Amino acid sequence: MLFTLSLAIMGAMAATDIPDERTSFQTSQPYADWMNIRSKVAMVYGIDKGLPARIESWRKKGYRIHVMTGVAWGEYQDYLYGRFDGINHEDEAQTERDGRIIGHGGDVYYMSPGESYGKFLCVGVKRALDAGAEAIHLEEPEFWVRGGYEPRFKVEWKNLFGEGWQPPHSSCEAQWKASKLKYFLYRRALQQVFDFIQSYNKEHKKSVKCYVPTHSLINYAHWKIVSPESSLAQLKGCDGYIAQVWTGTARTPNVYRGVLKERTFETALMEYGSMQNLVRSTGRRVWYLNDPIEDNPDHDWNDYRSNWENTLTASLLQPEVNHYEVMPWPERIWHGAYRKDSKSNERVGIPTEYATELQVVCRALGEMDTKPIRWNAGTQGIGIAVSDSLMFQRGGPSQSDEHMGHFYGLAMPLVKRGIPVEPVQLENMPIRGYLSKTKVLVMSYNGQKPLSPEPHKAIADWVCKGGVLVFVDDDTDPFNGVPDWWQKEKCQIPRDHLFRLLGIENKSGLFAVGKGLVLFSRMNPVAITENQQNEAIYMALIKDAAAKANLRWSEAPYIVLRRGRYVVAAGLDESPAASGPAILKGSFVNLFDPTLTLLNQVEVKAGARYLLLDLDKVKGDGVLAAGCSVTDQKVSERSFRCSVEGVAGTSGVLLVRVPNEPKQVIVGGKETSDWTFDRKRRLLHVRFANSATPIDIGVVTR
Repeated sequence: MLFTLSLAIMGAMAATDIPDERTSFQTSQPYADWMNIRSKVAMVYGIDKGLPARIESWRKKGYRIHVMTGVAWGEYQDYLYGRFDGINHEDEAQTERDGRIIGHGGDVYYMSPGESYGKFLCVGVKRALDAGAEAIHLEEPEFWVRGGYEPRFKVEWKNLFGEGWQPPHSSCEAQWKASKLKYFLYRRALQQVFDFIQSYNKEHKKSVKCYVPTHSLINYAHWKIVSPESSLAQLKGCDGYIAQVWTGTARTPNVYRGVLKERTFETALMEYGSMQNLVRSTGRRVWYLNDPIEDNPDHDWNDYRSNWENTLTASLLQPEVNHYEVMPWPERIWHGAYRKDSKSNERVGIPTEYATELQVVCRALGEMDTKPIRWNAGTQGIGIAVSDSLMFQRGGPSQSDEHMGHFYGLAMPLVKRGIPVEPVQLENMPIRGYLSKTKVLVMSYNGQKPLSPEPHKAIADWVCKGGVLVFVDDDTDPFNGVPDWWQKEKCQIPRDHLFRLLGIENKSGLFAVGKGLVLFSRMNPVAITENQQNEAIYMALIKDAAAKANLRWSEAPYIVLRRGRYVVAAGLDESPAASGPAILKGSFVNLFDPTLTLLNQVEVKAGARYLLLDLDKVKGDGVLAAGCSVTDQKVSERSFRCSVEGVAGTSGVLLVRVPNEPKQVIVGGKETSDWTFDRKRRLLHVRFANSATPIDIGVVTR
């Protein structure tokens, strides 16, 4: 029968290859069979002397090699203690007001980077380049708001501002300047590395790319961290970002209708959206990170799994992105031990079903469609302006709202009504075409300020051409009084400058500007988070703006997005939308279900998360979904075969549409009975033990 199978598959057609860098993962470990995720890219972590050996272990297994290293912290004692350049750099350790050093364990400190720091990083980066890295990832350029009291920072203050250092907590002006300096220092350090890589490329005739893995602007602001964020996309040599959004960032509580709690899905939706808007219209790339667990080791597997589905669903509701870091630190996922459930302190390894589900989804991400796109959700075309300066007002005597109500007050009422609102990066607005998708733009300068006047010209032009601007602000933010560019323009507050360009009065109301409109309400966005009455006032304003922008108003207690053959769906709790749940009818397989069971109807209830494969949109026969990687597919009238491999010690599953009813299934040269067949739809389910070495699977049909 094996001989019959081999004859039957001759002349069959091979499957289409998956693009090389769609999916990646990061690890500090050398290759091991239990980490054989079969993403195309292995991001090998660290720039120490052991890096070349780690790189080679992954390259031998067929992975493309990127290298990632920390920017703000790492095993950089050679720099700290003067072994790099003969100068002790302990004065560059970020330090709090009381003299405590901000560390990451032991003598691994968050750095306040001096002029030599970027040069030091280049030494390790060269080690990665010489070892054949195809891209460099410079991770998390982070400066804590509570830092800025270290000696080196005081020197850099004098160099940048031409005046003596001021304690950041002493005034709004001091906090603002401290944040601008922190922003500048990491941009400078990264530019040094970008320049070095560009020179290396020119000398060695290579094209090594450089990316910055970073938390979202929204999370950094919430966690009180300053990072150069959008400015990096404007630097020569920066090719894009990894959006480091995961359960740990997205479960940070926020307030809606007076209730402070975790809203992981909604927060992740805003975080991923803000990262996508860092690269829109710039030509840069962004990968979306998904983490099947998180840094906190004290949650249980059910918590990790449900929140991973929350964040993954949120990431897939950004249809312009189709590159993913499928997991950081697979060593802690596949070999970590965590609480079995919320009622037990027993620690166990990853559940069998979750391990299979992860591999099913990882494979799907490697071929995720970006079009055609069709929404089944609330009104589209609404954006909320965000600026990097959200990070600048998080300390000092008058910091912005602790729970980021100045942002979530504008965003959460829309998200809860199923409206896929997007954070729109203020600094990118002057880029040609950047605002083309936005029909209604919601703005406030409570908690943030424009870093330059340039975005105001872009906004004024956009309004004149037909955009509708909603400005919500009571002008009470004390950071309005910080001496910056708007005062040089003879404006008391930055909003005055925008309204001057728009040619409208400084009072509440509705104003026609060219073909567009401006609606101005003197409401504090934080107040919208407090109760339904304030929310109702705000929503009336948004509905009016949508009508004037000729947007059809709709609300829903769900957000559903079709991406080609995939359907992404989320049911919303706390939703005031009056309609019932979405009902999806057809032939679907839920990729969050490791059994890959066929569904003819899906009800998107509150709290539900789905990643569905629409079988009616998949043409031809072959593998539809799999809890492993699949290569060398061949389909003929009488047979099917492929080669599979995955994480050793996990359970694999294969869903195949075959031409006819199977009479024999062979796995690894042995006949198996662990399969089922749906005759009506010609769907074959095969179950097997995953292996890190390729296994041939063959099917002979009747």
